[in-house]
Amino acid sequence: MSKRKSEISRRQFLEGTGAVLAVATAGPALNATSNATPPVADEVAAEVPTTSIRLVVNGVEHRVDVEDRWTLAELLRDHVGLTGTKIGCDRGECGACTVLLDGKPVYSCSNLAVWADGREVQTVEGLAHGDQLDPLQQAFVEHDGPQCGFCTSGQLMSAKGLLANNPHPTAHEVRAAMTGNICRCSNYNHYVEAVLAASVAKNGSGRSAASKKSITGVTAAKSSRSKTVATTGAGGAR
Repeated sequence: MSKRKSEISRRQFLEGTGAVLAVATAGPALNATSNATPPVADEVAAEVPTTSIRLVVNGVEHRVDVEDRWTLAELLRDHVGLTGTKIGCDRGECGACTVLLDGKPVYSCSNLAVWADGREVQTVEGLAHGDQLDPLQQAFVEHDGPQCGFCTSGQLMSAKGLLANNPHPTAHEVRAAMTGNICRCSNYNHYVEAVLAASVAKNGSGRSAASKKSITGVTAAKSSRSKTVATTGAGGAR
């Protein structure tokens, strides 16, 4: 009888088949990798448009090459080095980033830097004169305006813009002018008092009767609330 051919075991068959499939699968993948398009991140970055602008910030002229996508807040903080302008919501809602653009309060997070070309910007750093605080800043200190302080620079700039255009505001006018500035510490009445006091300090006896009445009214309301809180708290904490 002829000798039987050697039989292939099931294990040997599966091992051989697996190796063949692995080679067949890896081949196209390796070929695709070698033909892949190289990264284009550098090319994209190089294509970002830029513009040369000139602006005056706190009385100092700056000439800067800005990317057209930069916001005014980004320019002031990251490229001019004025970090007093805060970024809160970064979408034009909280007012922490308020600066004066040609004397008008604006949200610097919602204005492009290129829009400031040829214009004047004032930030909170431009209020004081050396070691001498601006009367508005001094009033904020004396009336406990700042609490956590994060929104304070924006509150100051909105108030500065108001007093520049209306030296004798009433309490209602102060609230209306600063309605776009959110204080998460809810210190709004102190801010109103501070702005009215700054108006008095700046204008002296020339203030209007309405301003006098506003200061008296805000102080009286504050006193009334304090008495209410004291009476309510007399029974002890719940």
